Amino acid sequence: MRIVRVAVGMAGLLYGLVVLAAWAGQRHLVYAPDPRKMSPSSVGLDGVDERWIEAPDGARVVAWFGPPRSGQPTLLYYHGNGGNLALRSERIRRFMAQGWGVYMMSYRGYSGSGGVPSEADNISDAERAQKDLLSTGIRAQDIVIYGESLGTGVATRVALGAPVGGLILDAPFTSIVDVGAARYPMLPVNWLLEHRYETISVIGQVRMPLLVVHGEADRIVPVEMGRKVFQAAVRAAEPKRLVTLPGAGHANHMRFGSFEAIVAFINDVRMR
Repeated sequence: MRIVRVAVGMAGLLYGLVVLAAWAGQRHLVYAPDPRKMSPSSVGLDGVDERWIEAPDGARVVAWFGPPRSGQPTLLYYHGNGGNLALRSERIRRFMAQGWGVYMMSYRGYSGSGGVPSEADNISDAERAQKDLLSTGIRAQDIVIYGESLGTGVATRVALGAPVGGLILDAPFTSIVDVGAARYPMLPVNWLLEHRYETISVIGQVRMPLLVVHGEADRIVPVEMGRKVFQAAVRAAEPKRLVTLPGAGHANHMRFGSFEAIVAFINDVRMR
């Protein structure tokens, strides 16, 4: 019996150490920044300028802005948890080829931005980015907020206080807590996580047109989470659409038809 008690005690100690390590390292589980600062021109984005968002605490966050053609909308884009702005250069190029403007904000610790990322700071910086975009002369009704993966949690929060033209959620999750619990079922994720991004609790307050796009073969954020977010958006205005794409994963769904769905949604929003 003593051996059993010792074994149980050692297992409990080991589990406690794992939980402690997960709590201490959660920022690295949620965020995967590439800190390299690259210019838009270095990745072939002509006509895209670098802007800096100044936070009250002294942190500076970089954004890339390519203005729209006359009469065209602008995407206010909040990217996912990995990489940097340059990683999304092909998306920017493809969107701008439609005549749309793109304002893509980075996060703290990404793309040469100062500081370290957190949920509260990402949302506050994102709200400042919206104000910076408006300061360029872009009208609120000509802005469509776009959130990609982690950025869907940011985009939804910004949309609550922004009277803009529409909201696009690309592979949204119900919450980071739910994503973490599915991936690490043996850990008390709900107790551990400080960076929660609980989209499901706020999406019901969004009143603008909404498009949710999600790959049905997404192994990072299950498509069922996208469906739940869409179903919870009970106050969203028309057009309100859910587009799921058979065979598409987390970051490759533009090869499966999501780009065309985005174009159709924005065209319909513009005709309202």
